Amino acid sequence: MSILVSQLSKVYGEQRAVDAISFELKKGEITGFLGPNGAGKSTTMKMITGFLPPTSGTASVCGYDIVGQSLEVRKRVGYLPESNPLYYDMYVKEFLEFIAGVHQLGTAGAARIRRVIDMTGLLPESRKKIGALSNGYKQRVGLAQALLHDPEVLVLDEPTTGLDPNQLADIRQLIRDLGADKTVILSTHIMQEVEALCGRVIIINKGKIVADDQLVNLQQQNATGGYIQVTFGEPASTGELLQIPGVSRAAAQDGNTWQLYTNEVDTVRKNLLQFALINNRNILSLQSNSQSLESIFREITKRVEPTGETPAANR
Repeated sequence: MSILVSQLSKVYGEQRAVDAISFELKKGEITGFLGPNGAGKSTTMKMITGFLPPTSGTASVCGYDIVGQSLEVRKRVGYLPESNPLYYDMYVKEFLEFIAGVHQLGTAGAARIRRVIDMTGLLPESRKKIGALSNGYKQRVGLAQALLHDPEVLVLDEPTTGLDPNQLADIRQLIRDLGADKTVILSTHIMQEVEALCGRVIIINKGKIVADDQLVNLQQQNATGGYIQVTFGEPASTGELLQIPGVSRAAAQDGNTWQLYTNEVDTVRKNLLQFALINNRNILSLQSNSQSLESIFREITKRVEPTGETPAANR
């Protein structure tokens, strides 16, 4: 495993910022790490990257312990923190040369700098001072420094902050490409980013992991409703559509289009196709609309777990 976390905790006085969390991440996996403000996301990321010692528990990155071998961990991790600390008086290329020196890249440094400037789209701004850049380009500089030493693991805390739609599309594709052969853990408040990039989602709330599963499973397990929009070639009635098992409400739209509301989108979709076959109805279009990740996130983080245990279905 690229990242192995076991019973990791961080305590500040009487506050348990991170409370005995455990998870494993493997190569080629992009994982969304989500939670409300103050849930423990950034604290966890700082511990994983070796910048903050845990109070208890263990974690390793590429086989190296985050406490006893923190320097080896940092060699293998590219970290973009939420604060994105940059030296505003430095030029972009000058800053990257400085970071290359920190990583002791030697003669390979110049080629790597050219590579990450190209990867992050910084070439037009590479001769400017960082302080003169837009927020979006500052974020790109932060991502470039995280990539400079070609790490095996990327830990990205709010990597798309300040990006315009075009920049967002470019960086999203870059993260997707990097995720093919690296381990990527991504924290963001933008749920569309998670849906577009992440195969797996970990949700932390009040320092505890409350969900950990593949995104598609999380959506199925926590779905509380959705609807199917269907257009028939012939007229249909509310009464007959309500006879389809699983349909709770049928709302007529324009023409022969209906929205069928249900708590079992996949089941009703199959039942609808069977209904059309039996009743000799032509289906011209069919679209499922399941509950969004944002709705699932709100629902999960509002749940109260008296014992503090992760729900069994999401372990």
